[in-house]
Formats: sequence, structure tokens, C-alpha cells
Amino acid sequence: MRDLLPPTVAVAVAAPDDWTGELLTAEQACLGERAVQARRRDFTAGRVCARRAMADLGLPAVAVPAAADRAPIWPAGVVGAITHTTGYCAAAAARATDLRSVGIDAERHREVNAGVRRLVLLPEEEESLARLPSGISWPVVLFSAKETVYKVWHPVVGSWLDFHDAHLTLDPDAGTFTARIAAARVEAADVDDPPSTITGRFVVADGLVRTAAVLPLR
Repeated sequence: MRDLLPPTVAVAVAAPDDWTGELLTAEQACLGERAVQARRRDFTAGRVCARRAMADLGLPAVAVPAAADRAPIWPAGVVGAITHTTGYCAAAAARATDLRSVGIDAERHREVNAGVRRLVLLPEEEESLARLPSGISWPVVLFSAKETVYKVWHPVVGSWLDFHDAHLTLDPDAGTFTARIAAARVEAADVDDPPSTITGRFVVADGLVRTAAVLPLR
């Protein structure tokens, strides 16, 4: 994940002990007593990584609680994102004076069924993927990239973004993607200068698809 982001972003990837690390009081309160073990492990690794990333920026390693929609609540002056999938967790953080937003996502590299493809892909995206080299599950790459795009969009705009609200194109040689946000979503955004285009990078390796993107300052 480190190689997908600019040097102004600090990245922490979970080590084995991080999945059972310590949570701060405000973080623990977000889980509740009924959280299943898998949820508790993912949440813990994500918060441990988030605090390590902030420490790498020279910032206090304060709590990163969760909003009602489970999005991380970063402290004032920090932008960031957390991702976790089976056996992998990472967090990225940057100073808000350097970047407007950060997004990361990781998914297991696997084939997906037709129902998932219809949920994630626009018809024109489906057609474009058919022309890409074989050997990679491109629908998973687009799924991950759209998750990253949402993590960039939501902290800035504060509204939901559906999979079909972003039209993605991939450059497999460069390992990059470009997302064009639906005009209706951009026009409805109640913020100054909502992003209409988000660019990022991806890599497929070690059984994982990893994607990342940042939104520069205006």
C-alpha cells in the first residue's frame, strides 16, 4: 500500500499482534459488548494501524472512533482511511494541510459471480474489462477502486456514492484508474468544489488487490 500513495501519507500495515492490540476507551465504546470476534479483530487492527500512521506523521496517537455508518472519525487536522479484508489490514493518514482526502482499499483477488458484477459494474465498464489482459479478476479491481473512490468522496462531500455513480477506466500497464463521478451527484453536492474526477493506483500481488487515491488541496 505504501507504494501507491505519495510520501505525505503515512501508511501502517497490521502485524500479527495488531489484531489483538489495545483499544482506547472511545474506540472500545464503538464496538459494544455484542461485537463478534471477527468484527472486533478487524476494528482493533484498523485502529492500531491508524494510531501508528498518525504517530509516523509526528502527531498524537489519539483515538479514532467510528461514526454511525462505521466510517472512522479522524481527529481535527487529519485525513485518512482504513481497510481490512481476510488476513490484511492497513491504515493511511495525512495532514489536512497536505491533502483534502485519502482513500485505500484491499480485497482478496478472486473471481466474482454475475450478481456482484451487475451490482458493481456499469455496462460500459463490463465491456471495457473484456478487452483487458487475462489472468486478473478485473471486476475485483474495479470493486476495490470504487471502494477507494467512496472513501475519498464521503469525508469531503458527506453524501453516499453508489457503485454506479462512478465510471471507472483502468490503465493496466500504468497500474492506474480514473473515476468520473456522475454529474447528478456532483451537482447535488452541498460543498464547494466537489470532486468530479478522482485518480488513483492499483496493484495485484500476493493474492490481494490493493487500491489507493488522494484528493489534492484546491
